[in-house]
Amino acid sequence: MTLAASPAALAATARPTAHPALATASCSQAYLPLPDPSCTPGALNSDVTQDTIYSTICVSGWTATVRPSTTYTNRLKAQGIVDYGYADTSMSDYEEDHFIPLELGGSPTSPLNLWPEPHYTTNGSGTSSTKDGVENKLKKAVCAGTVSLSDAQDAIATDWRTAVASLGL
Repeated sequence: MTLAASPAALAATARPTAHPALATASCSQAYLPLPDPSCTPGALNSDVTQDTIYSTICVSGWTATVRPSTTYTNRLKAQGIVDYGYADTSMSDYEEDHFIPLELGGSPTSPLNLWPEPHYTTNGSGTSSTKDGVENKLKKAVCAGTVSLSDAQDAIATDWRTAVASLGL
């Protein structure tokens, strides 16, 4: 995983994009309900460390202070729908999801950490709201000192569907 970078560096490392006229996806749907790791490998917020969790992620309402505007995320979501080659192009059917969630110190703005996650079930697995429950459970465990921040980040980046079980929660 990479740490958050400057806007100039983000522009240089943004996920590859397909030109809309080409109709060829540059990101694979084969990983769903997970993102394609070559397009969305995840990125961390350098302000969130094990030493800072009680002044960042464990503070009620903290994620609202770092969450990017929908003006920013909707632009990425529209491009991501093209990049992933989704047949359903309705913006409302997707959440521009933080692969490493803000609640676990994921980068708020890096295109490497944002992708259009379908609200509907894909490949027989849960939905975006199912993942939200996992994120909340992991955050509670980190803030309770049951799980380290890095272990929670690694577990959710590996596979959110197995993250809770892999940590023995």
